[in-house]
Amino acid sequence: MTKHTPLHDVHARLGASFTDFGGWDMPLKYGSELAEHRAVREAAGIFDLSHMGEVRVTGSDAGALLDYALVAKYSSMAVGKAKYGVLLDAAGGLVDDLITYRIADDEFLVVPNASNTPAVVEALEARAEEFRTEIVPDAAAEVADESADTALIAVQGPQSQAVLEAAGASEGGAPLDELGYYAWQPLTLDGVEIMLARTGYTGEDGFELYLPNASAEAIWELLFSAAEKVDGEVLPCGLAARDSLRLEAGMPLYGNELSLEHSPLDAGLARMVELNVRNKEHLFAREALEGLLAQQPARVLTGLTSQGRRAARQGATVLLDGEQIGEITSGQPSPTLGHPIALAYLDREHTEPGTAVSVDIRGKSYDFTVAELPFYRREK
Repeated sequence: MTKHTPLHDVHARLGASFTDFGGWDMPLKYGSELAEHRAVREAAGIFDLSHMGEVRVTGSDAGALLDYALVAKYSSMAVGKAKYGVLLDAAGGLVDDLITYRIADDEFLVVPNASNTPAVVEALEARAEEFRTEIVPDAAAEVADESADTALIAVQGPQSQAVLEAAGASEGGAPLDELGYYAWQPLTLDGVEIMLARTGYTGEDGFELYLPNASAEAIWELLFSAAEKVDGEVLPCGLAARDSLRLEAGMPLYGNELSLEHSPLDAGLARMVELNVRNKEHLFAREALEGLLAQQPARVLTGLTSQGRRAARQGATVLLDGEQIGEITSGQPSPTLGHPIALAYLDREHTEPGTAVSVDIRGKSYDFTVAELPFYRREK
């Protein structure tokens, strides 16, 4: 059965075009996806991300459990901070990449990708049981899936702080200037208690608002009323703009760049794995990770650009001197840069920036060049 976010009726009233995304009926765009993309780069865009998961991990041993279950260090995080990490299967394949927030000394909020939420919950529950029975007997750590009760709205772009301040975000609370990147603070808007995070997936400054489903529509409308008071056009944005924005920022997407068939080393996270294997006494899939570290990955995630007009799409073959050296995972014309960009897994020996390659696009060969990531970097 297709799932709807608490803002689905709002999107329908706005004339959104919908698409299935991991079993959710999500807005693809509201009008011009190019206009939505540009709004985020030039002013701000507002996204409904309520399809994302929210998993709360609590107890005095919650940090130690997450240290064991995920590839990142959580027990030493400060309250109010966030961290990017990955969840692996026993063979070292990527189950999901996710952001985790430390809410209190004994409380964390793990945010998985939408379609992966059931797998993440199942894995965390299983690892919690292993942790309590085999590693730290009777450890105090519990896992609760709160995804069905939680809405998530993102405000992204250079005017995102101005939008929130116009909505009253600095009234009676900590100034937004004091909220750093990958951090969160409590916020009250129009009487609604919100967890406000300074994170995002667009390459721009931005915020994500976690709040109860019942308050989602009121806060959505409040944000758009506030947007009328800031410089530039602020638009509702769908998945199409989110995808083009994250690609310009060189950010991987689960199902494209990340999957069970890829390890974190393939995706450029070797340093994260190395630190975790070296510094953690207890770590799920340690043996598999040690094996991966002992050998270089055959193919690694790499950026490609072209000065031509034809974009390479997922599944296209990358060639060098007529020999296949990789495959495109994501690609499209960059609205900001004005030329095609792509992410691809390439044979490791051919990933030096500036390397000339070709891509087979529907039987014809097109010139591309290996490029450093990200393709786009915002001005600070």
